[in-house]
Amino acid sequence: MANTLNFLTKSWANAVHSHPLLPPARHYLCSGRMDDARPPRMAAFFDLDKTIIAKSSTLAFSRSFYAGGLINRRAVLRSAYAQFVYLVGGADHDQMERMRQYLSSMATGWDVQQVKDIVSETLHQLIDPIIYDEAATLIEEHHLAGRDVVIVSTSGAEVVEPIGEMLGADRVIATRMVVTDGRYSGEIEYYAYAETKAEAIRELAEREGYDLSRSYAYSDSATDLPMLQAVGHPSAVNPDRALRREAVARDWPVLVFTKPVRLRHRIPSVSLPARPALAAVALGAGAATAGLVWLAARRRTRRSGVLARIGL
Repeated sequence: MANTLNFLTKSWANAVHSHPLLPPARHYLCSGRMDDARPPRMAAFFDLDKTIIAKSSTLAFSRSFYAGGLINRRAVLRSAYAQFVYLVGGADHDQMERMRQYLSSMATGWDVQQVKDIVSETLHQLIDPIIYDEAATLIEEHHLAGRDVVIVSTSGAEVVEPIGEMLGADRVIATRMVVTDGRYSGEIEYYAYAETKAEAIRELAEREGYDLSRSYAYSDSATDLPMLQAVGHPSAVNPDRALRREAVARDWPVLVFTKPVRLRHRIPSVSLPARPALAAVALGAGAATAGLVWLAARRRTRRSGVLARIGL
């Protein structure tokens, strides 16, 4: 499997050299060291909710948590309402703070492993249908251009990390809750929100050697302005009103993503495993290979339109 993935990656990287719209591929990333004569590493930082996927990733699992006995019916209805408000009007600072308090109190006492198991078992059922086709294409293009892809989300790591694996992200920055004796204590260890997202990006850039002035960032919310300002190439995706105003004033690209497409519809010849097997393979090499096959097939048909809009 590893040899197959390496072969595909090298083949696509070689193909990039001949494409007029993309910069040369960076073979030195695979070697583990960066030659001083070569360009610095770059990255593309993506918010998750309403940027890569069409809903709130945390609230999307509310019914699964109900089925697993973690929350009651009232909490499901409240989560559905919060999802509706979030989708229609976005969320400002006060709303995000109330949501943080609600989710942290609701999760107090939950068994961490049970949460991970529920997310793993229902990942494809819940998240696969709401991934924006345009976002998946952008992730592909950045990888082909030699950039790392980093998902930066306010949602919890137990939700964001498996989604990142499914999407082929290189790294994930997400909220982390305090765990005591295998259960959430209700306290938050790290809250990935607003300025703390930008701080985490700068710290990661220092460790990995990313040149932020040549890196990219994408978000839908004005609360992510610090993250967008931290890079040289920010873009607003499905922006709320406040972010749209900022994007227009700063002459940032404004992208509209509207096409969630199921993975099984993107790759008709590849069937996803049955639900009992999803927990075992959701983060495995099979899913990764399927994603790579689809990305290769989509490269020729999607590159021109997306790249023209973001100026790559």
